[in-house]
Amino acid sequence: MIYVVATLTIKPETRADFIAAATACIKETRKEPGNIAYDLHESVTDPAKMVFVEQWENAEALVPHRGAEHMKTFGRVAVKCMSAPPKIEVITPEKVDVR
Repeated sequence: MIYVVATLTIKPETRADFIAAATACIKETRKEPGNIAYDLHESVTDPAKMVFVEQWENAEALVPHRGAEHMKTFGRVAVKCMSAPPKIEVITPEKVDVR
């Protein structure tokens, strides 16, 4: 299992367009094979920061996701909305025992 955490900083005046495009993308992404969760969160301390938190069965599931038509459509809108390059982290859960 892997997680993707993508933080995007958007221009305030583009919020409505960004949310509309993200909502459509989320709906389609959740149907993709290998997707476990795909959610968008807004920072409480900085409303311009939008954070996607994704959970996937494995890294292989990301390959078709990146090329999916709904991702391309979202990307065309998102690039116009962002005020800075996105920060994308891919992380794997590790079991940590605390004794």
